[in-house]
Amino acid sequence: MIRRSLRSAVAATASIAAVAGFLAVAAAPSTALADEGMWTFDNFPIQTVNQKYGTRIDQAWLDRVRNASVRIQGCSASFVSPEGLILTNWHCVVGCAQELSDAQKDYVKNGFTAANREEEVRCPGQTAEVLTEITDVTDRVLAAGEGLEGAAFNAARQAEVGRIQTEACAGDEKFSCQVISLYRGGQYSLHKFRKYDDVRLVFTPENQAAFFGGDPDNFNFPRYALDAGFLRAYEDGQPAVTPSFLKWNAEAPKEGDVTFVSGNPGSTSRLLTMSQLERLRDQQLPITLIQTSELRGRLLEYSLTGDEAKRLSFDPIFGLENSFKVYYGQQGALTDPAFMQTKREAEQELRARVAADPSLVQQIGDPWSELETVQGVARDLYLPFRQLEQSAGGGSQLYQMAKAIVRSAKADLPPERRAQLAEMLGAETPIAIDMEEIRLRYWLSKTREYLTVDNPEVKAMLGRESPEALAERLIDGTRMADASFRREAAGMTLEQLKAADPLLAFVAANDDAARAIAARWAAEVNAPTARSAEKVAQARFAVYGTNQYPDATFSLRLSYGEVRGWTYRGVTVPPFTYIGGLYDRATGSEPFNLAQAFADNESRVNKDVVYDFASTNDIIGGNSGSPVINAEGEVIGAAFDGNIHSLGGSFGYDGELNRTVTVSTAAITEVLRTVYPNPRILAELGVE
Repeated sequence: MIRRSLRSAVAATASIAAVAGFLAVAAAPSTALADEGMWTFDNFPIQTVNQKYGTRIDQAWLDRVRNASVRIQGCSASFVSPEGLILTNWHCVVGCAQELSDAQKDYVKNGFTAANREEEVRCPGQTAEVLTEITDVTDRVLAAGEGLEGAAFNAARQAEVGRIQTEACAGDEKFSCQVISLYRGGQYSLHKFRKYDDVRLVFTPENQAAFFGGDPDNFNFPRYALDAGFLRAYEDGQPAVTPSFLKWNAEAPKEGDVTFVSGNPGSTSRLLTMSQLERLRDQQLPITLIQTSELRGRLLEYSLTGDEAKRLSFDPIFGLENSFKVYYGQQGALTDPAFMQTKREAEQELRARVAADPSLVQQIGDPWSELETVQGVARDLYLPFRQLEQSAGGGSQLYQMAKAIVRSAKADLPPERRAQLAEMLGAETPIAIDMEEIRLRYWLSKTREYLTVDNPEVKAMLGRESPEALAERLIDGTRMADASFRREAAGMTLEQLKAADPLLAFVAANDDAARAIAARWAAEVNAPTARSAEKVAQARFAVYGTNQYPDATFSLRLSYGEVRGWTYRGVTVPPFTYIGGLYDRATGSEPFNLAQAFADNESRVNKDVVYDFASTNDIIGGNSGSPVINAEGEVIGAAFDGNIHSLGGSFGYDGELNRTVTVSTAAITEVLRTVYPNPRILAELGVE
């Protein structure tokens, strides 16, 4: 599955390295190879696609797809009816299902079905956004930082970005505006979104149906997963009117059919320089892998303490396992000599082309050497930046809310901003106190371990307490789990906060150190990186032209491909699985046990229906829930995963091996008829 970051199943180390070696990166990418590319809607290669696949894509087709594509929290989705019905993945809404659950009703384990509109339940914090306008604002953003360095450069850029966003949205709460950096700072684009703040849960299957095969099957194919769910956007208490939607096609595609994926890929690093990739490989990824693995182990141990612990920890463990697989796959790619040599040769070729053009050298200098220098600074600052600021709190919700309150008090925000913060933090949010303590204890112990006992910030943080005792005291003593207290605290002064609550006092006492290292990182790493990356982007534009796709930035993109399997080491993998294969694969033991509804309705199910399918589309984490669309602009599935060969997709794409894995609308339709009967949704989808 794909969730915020590309997800994978862990294979043998040798297999990971072998896979990474197949990732292909063009040495001189004047155009993307094969079906490579996560293209922006204002630079989609219409002619290339039409010539290759015989399609008749035009601007009107692109506009229809864009207006039906939806960005939700951390995932992608699409409108599939004129009344705000949204198709996405189960794993994109399982967090909502868990927040709506309790010990008596477990919507994660048992699924959720709203029998009517009145039973559709609001997902706390969920939003739905539709991209309505794209405007190039590169000149304004670049001009803002002209002649400035470090913190002044960052501040000027941020201020100009803020002005652009404020002007574009003009205070209209129905819209949100975001300036997005593309091509590593080579271009800046203003995206204006139609926003829906009221998003409600309509349907999710049982978790065992959606995630059948669990970790062993994850990031593999064949797959037998019903990773699909439905939400609905509301406006003024009524279902939103969404005339731009994707028509539901209940028929499965055929091998060779062209496919398009419209979604919001989270982050790729295909344009990073060698020095950046090497620091990622040698420092950032190893530390992240170790810490993710240890936190996962602690939560797994907690999950074994009882049924309620297992229920509460399901989604956090699910997310950590996905993240671990992403980092593991990325490390596999970056430690593969063949892959890194391909990247090195591509950079050398570009640098040679630049060196041969004196005017270009005069314009951009040597940004590769500049970035190499920055990596040395980043190596020194990374651990304190990570432990004191970037990962502070270890994922504790209470810590993050306390941090927001403390920093708002320090910033002396105007009353209306404080009121907004109070409203946001005062929302009722389920909080698992046991896991809060586990996360805080883990973070404190790792900070002491990585920064050492004698570090001044560690001494100030721990005093004479152990990480375990401090975490217990702070979590046991805090009132931050009380929504009414959070609302009250959002209006307090800093001195009042220190006196009101031990967790708030702890955050306040250590916040100056966190802000100081964050400021150094911004000035000494982010700012020079942005400047030099812009120059590399200018070089790429000058040498290879503008017919390139930018790295993913969780902004709307469109990829193209076809339904196709693959052959690896003499083994051919067909592009389809069928519902009948689910029953053949079931063993009765977790994670290969049938979901109860599938077991109960086996005699009713058409086992010949295509369940999941593979295509050559280029996707990454954030594409979860993206509609997979045919040439007629109809939705034929929801993308939810990649195969094992896409583990290194952050850094490159290989059209022979990389595959997107999709749950078909044919399977969703069949299941809504026979397994989880839901004539209401079928009628809305126009299915008889």
